[in-house]
Amino acid sequence: MIKKALIGGGTGLLLMGFLFGSDAVSYVQTGVGCVKQSVTDNVPVEFQIERARKMISDIDPEVRRNKHLIVKEEVALEQLAARVAKLESKQGDEKKNLMRMQQAVQTGDSHLHFAGHRYTSEQVKRDMSNRFDRFKTNDETLFNLRRVLNAREKSLSAARGELEQMLAARGQLVAEVSKLEARQKMVEVAQTSSEFDLDSSVLARAKQLVTNIETRLDVTERLLTSDLEYVEEIQLDGPESEDVSQQIADFFGAGEPGVDSIAAEVHGNVNNF
Repeated sequence: MIKKALIGGGTGLLLMGFLFGSDAVSYVQTGVGCVKQSVTDNVPVEFQIERARKMISDIDPEVRRNKHLIVKEEVALEQLAARVAKLESKQGDEKKNLMRMQQAVQTGDSHLHFAGHRYTSEQVKRDMSNRFDRFKTNDETLFNLRRVLNAREKSLSAARGELEQMLAARGQLVAEVSKLEARQKMVEVAQTSSEFDLDSSVLARAKQLVTNIETRLDVTERLLTSDLEYVEEIQLDGPESEDVSQQIADFFGAGEPGVDSIAAEVHGNVNNF
């Protein structure tokens, strides 16, 4: 089965290569893009809005993680800053002690007194040398700690800025999704109104039918009224009997030109021409 599918797919690719040449890849990519766009367009808007809300909610764990890291770094920097401050104070005190011992050695006395104890000049110099080495080491450590503190403070500030931007973007997305949801509801209301328009058209047709029926009834009533107005009058006397003899006499009587006279007149007129 897999072998047949591979053979069929290879044959299809060869056929496309033969028909379209080097443009075959472009056709395939365009076709795939059209299919993806068609599928996306057919997805309901409500589903897309809910999907957007889900994606926004997926940001929350990342926000909480970054907040935790920022708070943890803030605590660590507070501890580091306290360590730097403590070392700075210690170095300040150590510097004062070194300067005090140096001044005592510079007096040239063979024995020196500190805190009620008596030390030789050589003892004081050795202790002063050890103290100075520690001071230089601590001074270098303090320098590095200050650099670390400064760098971590900058990183923390950048992280705070990124978190603020993320929260602002999230808030903007929430507002935009709410706006889209409101627009979708307006579209649904418009679609419902369109359905009501269909009902109105049915009602309009019913009204037109009633009007047509009223018109037909008006016409019928007027025709009936007209027929009643033109009914013949009642004949009070019966028809008179006709005298055929008198009718013939009247038709061929002396007052009317006879057939012979009419024919003679016509003949005379012809001779005149």
